[in-house]
Amino acid sequence: MKQIIIATKNEGKVREFKDFFCAYDIEVLSLYDLGSELPDIEETGATFEENAALKAEQISSILHKTVLADDSGLMVDALDGAPGIYSARYAGEEKNDEANNQKLLHALKDVPEEKRTAKFVCVLAVSVPNEETVFKIGTCEGKIAYNSQGENGFGYDPLFIPEGYTETMAEISSEEKNRISHRSNAIKKLENWVKDIK
Repeated sequence: MKQIIIATKNEGKVREFKDFFCAYDIEVLSLYDLGSELPDIEETGATFEENAALKAEQISSILHKTVLADDSGLMVDALDGAPGIYSARYAGEEKNDEANNQKLLHALKDVPEEKRTAKFVCVLAVSVPNEETVFKIGTCEGKIAYNSQGENGFGYDPLFIPEGYTETMAEISSEEKNRISHRSNAIKKLENWVKDIK
């Protein structure tokens, strides 16, 4: 079976990538599957692209295997694109989803519905030994709800209402989320590359 390493320890992301890649008969391994020998890669880039490339290229150079990394986040128009690349640590270094959501709600407390527009952004970087890194970008447009709703998903899903929906990302099914998500839209752009994966 073909194999791809996903440079993340985020279980939610790993589940989504496994769902996508199983259709191509590709085994997905995460950093958890590879043990604790790998270093934590610091996301010191100024953009989603730079952070995704840092993770993919460094892990690929260590393992000499194909590695996919993503950097993704939420960009809120009323906050000039924040939290952006700091989405996971918006409320502090601990990566607390609930704290992040509460901070976002507080930041938008006086913002009317028509100005609560936002988008999820996902940049995928695929690093193959001795090849140029491939980038694919996916987005999902929507708006921010006034309170947290739904139990599915992770991150900002309970606050994000995708365009054309009345429910948050955390209220729709995993299958539906995988069909419309920023990560899904980025992965769809990898389809031709996936078919040729070594």
